[in-house]
Amino acid sequence: MPGFLSQDGYDRLKGEWDQLYKTERPRLLIEIADAAAQGDRSENAEYIYGRKRLREIDRRLRVLGNILSQSQVVAGGTRRTDKIYFGARVSLRKGDGSLLEIQLVGKDEIDPGAGRISADSPLGKALMGHKPEGDIEILTPRGTQNFTIEAVSYPD
Repeated sequence: MPGFLSQDGYDRLKGEWDQLYKTERPRLLIEIADAAAQGDRSENAEYIYGRKRLREIDRRLRVLGNILSQSQVVAGGTRRTDKIYFGARVSLRKGDGSLLEIQLVGKDEIDPGAGRISADSPLGKALMGHKPEGDIEILTPRGTQNFTIEAVSYPD
């Protein structure tokens, strides 16, 4: 089942793929060849580490390739303003008065530190389709939490 990606998320993942494939991997192949030319490979730490790193890069390239080829990009563009949709940036006021800034994104671009949460998370599900104003209440492992929707915007 294909997932969804925001245009920004797609661009970030594609940038990582390009960096690994066009820069890191060719440089590493040269380093491995140089290390192999030094002789006994069984005791050559540079060769052994290089091969291990090459396997890690190839594994990550396969994962990124699958994500990029199987995901559907949900572009910004004109948005209706009657409900909250995928890609929305939402400012929420918590019950304790603090402000929480989040963006609803696909599962392959989640980054809680940057405020990007899955649209399939409990908070994401509560927000999707909700009016862009008012209060919401969600049940979390820590109990019921209340939020007030302060603002909703969409990236360009």
